[in-house]
Amino acid sequence: MTRRALVVYCHPSPTSFVAAARDRVVAGLEASGAEVRLTDLYGEGFTPELRADEHATHLDPGVDPSIASHADDLMWCDTLVLVYPTWWSGQPAMLKGWFDRVWASGVAWELPEGANRLAPRLRNVRRVVAVTTHGSPKYINMVEGEGGKRTITRSLRAMCHPLCRTSWLALYNVDRCSDSERLMFLDRVEQRLRR
Repeated sequence: MTRRALVVYCHPSPTSFVAAARDRVVAGLEASGAEVRLTDLYGEGFTPELRADEHATHLDPGVDPSIASHADDLMWCDTLVLVYPTWWSGQPAMLKGWFDRVWASGVAWELPEGANRLAPRLRNVRRVVAVTTHGSPKYINMVEGEGGKRTITRSLRAMCHPLCRTSWLALYNVDRCSDSERLMFLDRVEQRLRR
């Protein structure tokens, strides 16, 4: 069975190092024979704000029709790859807004009548991969509690298949890395996504 991979890329600059990582992700997935769909949140002008009317009806199943294709892609994939920079210890607001609006009732979860816990709906997603960069060293992120990593490995993963695996591919201290260290990271990303 062919792997179905959704790559969600989030960076405002098309010439960033994160864009180079995105290209390596896609190359690795395609080399593995995966069917790939790429979403460029900044490129398409995704609106991250959860509107008041969306919030008021957030327990009702479904998403705004203008972003229904995002929900369709999420329900289509078995592998989700998020490619983004870590800013202020977490995901950029654009990507966080994608979580808020697309990982909605009827898509990522449901709240059954009388229940007080969400029931996961993304049983199709068996692997979540985060490819990210950090301006600070790893120990700083550890001291800060690695909020962005917890969002991926705990919150998002909980809405996926019970056996969903997560991979965290991070280049720490990116602002002080040498060109060879950056290239080694890109090579590692491509190799990991080939598997």
